[in-house]
Amino acid sequence: MITTLLFVHGTGVRGERYAETLRAVQAQVTARAWPVRVVGCYWGDAVGARLALGGRSVPEYERSKGAGPTPVEQTRDLWAVLYVDPWYELRLLRDFPPQPVGFGVEPPADAIRRQIAEFRPSDTLTAELAEHRLGVEFAEAWAGLRAAPEFAAAARTAPADPLEHRGAIARAVVAYATARATAAGRPALGGTAREQPVDQLTADLHGSGLGVGTWLATRTKRLGARAVTSRLVRNRGGLTDAAAPLAGDVLRYLARGEAMRAYLRRTITDQGSGPIVLLGHSLGGIMCVDLLAHESILSVTTLITVGSQAPFLYEIGALPSLESPQPLPASFPRWINVHDRDDLLSYSGAGVFGDRVRDVCVDNGEPFPASHSAYWSNDEVWAAIESLLE
Repeated sequence: MITTLLFVHGTGVRGERYAETLRAVQAQVTARAWPVRVVGCYWGDAVGARLALGGRSVPEYERSKGAGPTPVEQTRDLWAVLYVDPWYELRLLRDFPPQPVGFGVEPPADAIRRQIAEFRPSDTLTAELAEHRLGVEFAEAWAGLRAAPEFAAAARTAPADPLEHRGAIARAVVAYATARATAAGRPALGGTAREQPVDQLTADLHGSGLGVGTWLATRTKRLGARAVTSRLVRNRGGLTDAAAPLAGDVLRYLARGEAMRAYLRRTITDQGSGPIVLLGHSLGGIMCVDLLAHESILSVTTLITVGSQAPFLYEIGALPSLESPQPLPASFPRWINVHDRDDLLSYSGAGVFGDRVRDVCVDNGEPFPASHSAYWSNDEVWAAIESLLE
């Protein structure tokens, strides 16, 4: 049974930056020919910090905020995530608000499952797939969709007219297929060419309004981070836009961490019953420690935290699920904690958790703050990970 390496990103990470990091992790595993499947848990847009009231708490926010990401930039960020995690939007749709179903009407969940099971591409879609040499990859993507737990869960929330579900399905399948083609060495399609099969597949599924729907848009629109070079007060809104995800994710986790842990728990469940190695960076490592200290998850055999603050939070009494000097539960899996002395956001675990954790001190060769994100190109890190996969 194949092992899954589940990467959980850290604070402030959104969109393309998440995708780049996950691709770096995947590339390292591929280069070492490890028999491991790498997947990601992208929680930032779904349950991370955002200005829920449009910045009302920030004085003169509207006047001083940055321009924010353009629609083109938002689309680029979404596709960056979909290429490495095609079922991402389907995972979000599990929380789609329930809709009333009329008496005597086929339940929407049954209808959309039947439609996917019986689907045959139209002649137009078939021609477009042939033009882009995606026929084989599309068939693989469709089979993957039908088998995906994320689709089964999303289908249960489908309304009578599931426009957002159909659009998300189209983007998921095309992202899966094009990512496979790119991995095989073929050039990327580019935005215009990519949208053709997305639009046609959405139409084949009897969708309309081909863009990201309103409900999904509120969950995939990230806060823009723009450089601020003028005086701080005059640009306070822009500074807040840039800083809110970075600092806000940590604050939100400490105050309202249940949603983040639940999102991680569901992502673990989506992987099935095979063994799982959790790889948590920064706040992602805190989430992993906190979840595993709170409940026993038999499929998680190993935990790897990298540049994590979990030991520090435990020592100061701020780790939500476990207060010092309470020990880790007996069900807690084997754990290594990777840190760099020059990474001021990383901490040693053995001093507070004893022999329940093995510390690995590495040198990323970078000053702070670059040291906090430089772990993925460090061979010392991957040697430590390999020792757990043997």
